[in-house]
Amino acid sequence: MTKPIIVIIVLVGVFSYLGYNARHFRIDASADSLILENDKDFKYYRKISKTYGSHSYMFITYKPDGGIFAPETLAKLASLRDKLKEIKRVSSVLTLLDVPLLRNPPVPIKELISNIKSLESPNVDLQLAREEIANSPIYQELLVSTDMKMTALMVHFAEDDEYDRILSRRGGLRQKLATNTITPAEHSELEALNREYRACKIRMDKERHSDIASVRRIMDGYREDAELFLGGISMITDDLITFVKNDLEVFGIGIIIFLIVALGIIFRKICWIVLPVLCCTLSVLAMIGILGIFGWEVTVISSNFISLQLIITMALTIHLIVRFRELQVDNPEWSQMELVKETVFSKFIPCLYTTLTTVAGFGSLLICDILPVINFGLMMSVGLVVSLVVTFFLFPAILCLLPKGKTREDRQFCGGFTRFLANVTQNYAKTVFIVTGLLVVMIVAGVSRLTVENSFIDYFRESTEIYQGLKVIDQNLGGTTPLDILVNFNETDQQTDQNANDISFANSDVIAEPGKEPGEVDELDEFEGNDGFGEFDEFDELYEEDNSDKYWFTSDKMAKIMKVHDYLDSLPEIGKVLSLGTMLKVAEQFTKGEPLDDFQLALLYTQLPDNFKDMALTPYISIPDNQARLTVRIKDSLKGLKRDNLLKKITSDMENKLGLQKRQYHLAGMMVLYNNMLQSLFSSQILTIGFVVLALMVMFTLLFRSIKIALIAIIPNIISAIAVLGVMGLAGLPLDFITITIAAISIGIAVDDTIHYIHRFKEEYQVDRDYMNSMHRCHGSIGNAMYYTSLTIIAGFSILVLSYFIPTILFGLLTSLAMFIALITALTLLPRLIIAFKPFGK
Repeated sequence: MTKPIIVIIVLVGVFSYLGYNARHFRIDASADSLILENDKDFKYYRKISKTYGSHSYMFITYKPDGGIFAPETLAKLASLRDKLKEIKRVSSVLTLLDVPLLRNPPVPIKELISNIKSLESPNVDLQLAREEIANSPIYQELLVSTDMKMTALMVHFAEDDEYDRILSRRGGLRQKLATNTITPAEHSELEALNREYRACKIRMDKERHSDIASVRRIMDGYREDAELFLGGISMITDDLITFVKNDLEVFGIGIIIFLIVALGIIFRKICWIVLPVLCCTLSVLAMIGILGIFGWEVTVISSNFISLQLIITMALTIHLIVRFRELQVDNPEWSQMELVKETVFSKFIPCLYTTLTTVAGFGSLLICDILPVINFGLMMSVGLVVSLVVTFFLFPAILCLLPKGKTREDRQFCGGFTRFLANVTQNYAKTVFIVTGLLVVMIVAGVSRLTVENSFIDYFRESTEIYQGLKVIDQNLGGTTPLDILVNFNETDQQTDQNANDISFANSDVIAEPGKEPGEVDELDEFEGNDGFGEFDEFDELYEEDNSDKYWFTSDKMAKIMKVHDYLDSLPEIGKVLSLGTMLKVAEQFTKGEPLDDFQLALLYTQLPDNFKDMALTPYISIPDNQARLTVRIKDSLKGLKRDNLLKKITSDMENKLGLQKRQYHLAGMMVLYNNMLQSLFSSQILTIGFVVLALMVMFTLLFRSIKIALIAIIPNIISAIAVLGVMGLAGLPLDFITITIAAISIGIAVDDTIHYIHRFKEEYQVDRDYMNSMHRCHGSIGNAMYYTSLTIIAGFSILVLSYFIPTILFGLLTSLAMFIALITALTLLPRLIIAFKPFGK
């Protein structure tokens, strides 16, 4: 501190460099940011996405004031579709106007190709079209609601070839890295691909934001006589990024304004406002620059880092201010330089340990399985070190250059509160322990009721388009959260099926009714006209075609698919079910509800129009993999939905009710990945809290050189942190990917008060070796600093209620609650334990 000007010049240079790199700061709110690290189901999900395609699309729900088949409605729907197609990266738009009508009028399947119509065909029968669409297993709850009052447009975006190339190669190299089989050249290639991936993601995010803005502008032109909502993963991701950016701005500015007001009220001097705010602002700027340099992306989980860093930095500066003012009153003859030196030297050790303990709190998140939570722990650990360095260099350097102020003792802000707690601690020892016991009972009861069931739709305010769009789609268009069920067929069955088909096609004369000789096929009129499949000689034509894929379609396979399809359709938690079974239900309209045999299946496969195959066939079978795919959507807003129980029920019923072996089916999709993440929260919560407690015990023992003091210090902090989980359980608030961080963070932050209090108590005890007097003096000195810092932290976190993202709101409120409980226990239970166990001697 002897050369404050040099220190300031160096810091200005560092801040300038970091501020320049802040331009690389980026936010990521993609679905991948909520995936477990090394989740096997995620790798399988990638595999089936590659097999069946993972087209990026959005839903637009369209509910006109009139009927959806009214001519003016169809005209506006066509106009909306055509304008959406003009967007550069939109590859196609699927609407009610574009789907093929197979029964307009009803004709045999052999005549379908020349008779396919759509709603835009000149001679279409609207009444027949309405009836077909209203009864269609495909179109219902996909393009129209069950009440036929709402339709949907599916806006598909073109795939990005560069992104797919990078992702595929990068995934392969990362797998080699995980198994330690990567070569040095491949490692260099992986680093280059990581840079390309980041640049590609930035470009794609900007393009998608522009596309979504264009879609919304187009939608605004049709809201006059219709209700429109936008939905889909792309829109949710883009809106989440907007929410996070808004939160960063609002919380940053809001907390700065609040801190200015709070510091003014507490200290009533300009310098005690400017200095802390400058330290806080520059700490955040430095951290944003570091994030930009290392390419760390902020997600919805780490979007609170600015608020946290501002509040933690403010707590450090308040402790320095309070200590400086105490020394100024007690040593009026000291120079400004002496006061600053003693302030820094006396507070550095406790502040260092409080920072390390808070780092331990955030560091515990590294043992979680959720990658963004891990990154959040790393991010805040680095941020805390940045805050400590900035505070203990910038604050004293500037303070040394300021003139020495008056030495009068200022009136303490709300000093009566700490005196009241001191009297409670002295006179109501039993009450303190009884209340603590009741709190522990409440915590145990609450934690026992804690769940991880959460609805994604409940993450957003009801006023947001995300909430409204998700609710409309969930309740009217077949659900929201996707789930895939993959059914695998045995290779031996595949060969048997093909051989059987070869024999059947080569010896078509064996088909005969009971009692007839082979070749006696004069009663094949049931194939003629009645079932719509035309004359039998088409099977001879079919056999002559060079189309081996037809052998895959057998009645046994179809029966198995239909059995799974109907089972899934029967579950109340499941909305829309799409599979090959959906197409079979359409085909059965040609056979008056009778199941198709092998010949009819083969004919159907070869005769279906290509555009209908792309919609009803291609996404649901993989002939090379001998596999069928069933996609369902879960009704996320259904009250009482238990996702984990649902997945377990489906898994159990696939074996016990449907007779499939474990290797014959697989559950996949975002539903599985999201549930995996939620179910990992319980174990992660236990591990993180256990790690924090162990780390703090070690630090307390090293700091105070006493296991007894370490045990005394840890008790109030555990109670305050676990109390939050108890309150969540009693209030019915589920654990999620953001609230999982509260307990560990609360311990890390709340322990600051414990360290400062015990450190000061040890000093005060040496004055007269009287525990009660030492307690009163601590409450009147460090107790005030603890009160000020806790007050700013509580109020600062309360600003998070301004967010549109419900988990962020809960994070702010619950962390504020933890800080309040920590303050009360640190100024009542902690001193009471010290007085009772006398760790500093008799």
